[in-house]
Amino acid sequence: MKIILKNTSDLPLYQQIKDQIKTAILNNELKAGEQLPTIRALANDLQVSVLTTKRVYAELEAEGFILTRVGKGSFVAPENLELFTESKRRMVEAKLSEVCRMAHQLGIRADELHLMLDLLFEEENEK
Repeated sequence: MKIILKNTSDLPLYQQIKDQIKTAILNNELKAGEQLPTIRALANDLQVSVLTTKRVYAELEAEGFILTRVGKGSFVAPENLELFTESKRRMVEAKLSEVCRMAHQLGIRADELHLMLDLLFEEENEK
């Protein structure tokens, strides 16, 4: 599992780690049942506090992405299609909200934004 932390990001470290683990699970790079590094090992690898990685695992577990078994470690939870679908939608909504704010600041109208999105979808479908 490769996690890249950016000091220039506006996101806190725990959020960057959590988002990258979540994305790896959603993209099936981390498969159901796969064991994650221990909280301490991940903290050492990333050179962050154990409290930071502990928070990441606690939040991922609360959201249903991982399971922790006492004395065994943390594992990717069995696939929950509904949870994964909802999580993917939330990720897209967050990005679209960001785009809408930027468009509004730049004076781009909603109909222009829709056209841009349609063109981008067409380009993606042609790939």
